[in-house]
Amino acid sequence: MSDSFTIAAVQAAPVFLDLEASVDKAIGLMNEAAENEANLVVFPEAFLPAYPLWVWFIPSGKTHPLRALYSALHANSVQVPGSEISQIAVQAKELSINVVMGVNEINVEASGSSLFNTIVYIDSDGEIRGKHRKLVPTSGERLVWAQAASSDLEVFDLGFARVGGLICWENYMPLARHTLTAMGQHVHCAPTWDRGEPWISSMRHIAKESRCIVVSSCQHLRMDDIPDHFTFKSEYLRDIEDVINPGMSVIVDPDGKIVSGPAEGEGILYSTFTMEQVIGPHWQLDTAGHYSRPDVFELSVISSERPQIKRK
Repeated sequence: MSDSFTIAAVQAAPVFLDLEASVDKAIGLMNEAAENEANLVVFPEAFLPAYPLWVWFIPSGKTHPLRALYSALHANSVQVPGSEISQIAVQAKELSINVVMGVNEINVEASGSSLFNTIVYIDSDGEIRGKHRKLVPTSGERLVWAQAASSDLEVFDLGFARVGGLICWENYMPLARHTLTAMGQHVHCAPTWDRGEPWISSMRHIAKESRCIVVSSCQHLRMDDIPDHFTFKSEYLRDIEDVINPGMSVIVDPDGKIVSGPAEGEGILYSTFTMEQVIGPHWQLDTAGHYSRPDVFELSVISSERPQIKRK
């Protein structure tokens, strides 16, 4: 239990709506994290190839600009498994580093035209251990992402620790949080577009409640990160002078204390832990153990897949 492990939280912007260039940037950041002896590197929400921030600025009735941007996003989104994820996996094996990557994922199992907000888990052997699709896109995000099933709500043993995660405001779903806690996660990944208060306080609460390490990774996005040929930039973002999202990524320990961050600008946060730091606080509070009452409360999670069609 005394063996230490290092977690890296990436705060960076992708190359906006350019999948190939964003993969190259991700690999560069993985190399940087590996040079700093990270065991796990957590990327922001929808890092490949961009978070669709336009949904917060373009009115929902503006069909044509929304269609054009959706088409561009779709054309640069990934399949899981797929060639771009394979590139990340090959590099993870080369570097012997575990990766949690936020992506826009195409629903290749059905129409191939809808998108999910997904995090992909890749281990240090280059294996895709699983993925999690965001259960409920928030507000304007519903113009881009589909709702997901609960069949991929899972925790993965990556050797140094058991790792799970929820995306952005999924973290405000107490039953989803408790499900991962009851699955025994040690590290909770929270890739996000949110920042500041009360988000940071929420990350501290989740760490304290679940007695796990919480990693909140957010994009640091500036106006210059969006190419001028995307006309929504001049039409709908003209009142923003420079920073669109400051990021403010954090790493929080199981006592709810911020141990790294909030981050400023682009970069990578690092924190090193031992499993003793995770297990010890459970002596006082273990919400999926001695502080639970399964004789009073019962939680059922539907984990079976629900395909669009069933062939008989």
